[in-house]
Amino acid sequence: MNRPITDTQVAPHVEVALQTTTKKKPKVLSLRLNTLLISAATLLGVLLIWWLITTLGWIKPLFLPAPSTVLARFLSLSSDGYLGTSLWQHTGASLRRISLALLAAILIAVPTGIAIGQSRVIRGIIDPLVEFYRPIPPLAYLPLIVIWFGIGEFSKILLIYLAIFAPIFIATSTGVLAVDQKKLLAAKSLGATPSQLIRYVVIPSALPQILTGIRIGLGVGWSTLVAAELIAATQGLGFMVQSAAQLLQTDVVIVGILIIAIIAVALELGLRALQKRLVPWDHNP
Repeated sequence: MNRPITDTQVAPHVEVALQTTTKKKPKVLSLRLNTLLISAATLLGVLLIWWLITTLGWIKPLFLPAPSTVLARFLSLSSDGYLGTSLWQHTGASLRRISLALLAAILIAVPTGIAIGQSRVIRGIIDPLVEFYRPIPPLAYLPLIVIWFGIGEFSKILLIYLAIFAPIFIATSTGVLAVDQKKLLAAKSLGATPSQLIRYVVIPSALPQILTGIRIGLGVGWSTLVAAELIAATQGLGFMVQSAAQLLQTDVVIVGILIIAIIAVALELGLRALQKRLVPWDHNP
C-alpha cells in the first residue's frame, strides 16, 4: 500500500486529463460562437421589426423615424454638426465629463472603501452618509447642486461623480470586508506591516469586486449624463438629445441614444477584458 507511484502509472492519467482539457476547448469556443450568433440575430431581428413597422406606416415618423432616416441624419450630423457644434465635439465633451468623474470617483472611493474595511470608526462616519444619498435619484439633488455650485462645468462633473462614487465605494468596502482572515493572519505572522497587508493581501483579494464596482459605476454615470448636461450645457450628447427632444427631432434623439449606447458597450467590454487580464482567477466577467 505504501509503494511510491511511478511515472509509468501517472502518465496515463495525465494523458487522459490533457485529452479531456483539449476536448473542452472547442466546446467552449463553440458555445461562445453560438452566443454571439444569437446576439447578432437578436439585433438583426430588432432592426428588421423597426424597419417593418416604419415601412408599413404603423407609427408616424415623428415618433419613430425609419432606420434609413436615422442613418442619413447621423451622416449629416457627422459632417455638419448640431447647433453649431460638430458631433465629435459633442461626443468629446461627454467623454471628458465621464472620464473626469470616473477618475475622481476611483481615486476617492477605493481608498475610502479600503479604510472602511480597516476601521470601524471610519465605517461609522462614512457609511451612513453614502447610504443616505445613494438611493436618491440624481435629478432630485440636481437643483441643490446648481444652487451651491452654479451652472458651470464643475456641477455637471460633480453630479456624475456622485452617481459613480457609491457603486465603487460599496463594492470596494464589500470586497475588503470579505478578505480571508486566514490570509491576513498568515501575513501578520510573517511580519507584514499594515501598508504591506493592504498592498499584498487586501487589494489583490478585493480587486475583482473593485473592478465590478467600476463597471457598475460607469454604467450609472452614463445614465446620469443626460441629467448632468441639463445644467446650461452647450455641448455633449445629453445636451444634443435634450435639445432635439424639445424641437421634436426624433431622428437626432435616436442618433444620440445610439452613440451613448455604443460607447457604453465599448467601455463595458474594455473593462471586462481588463478585469479578465488583472484577475484571471475571477470567473464572473
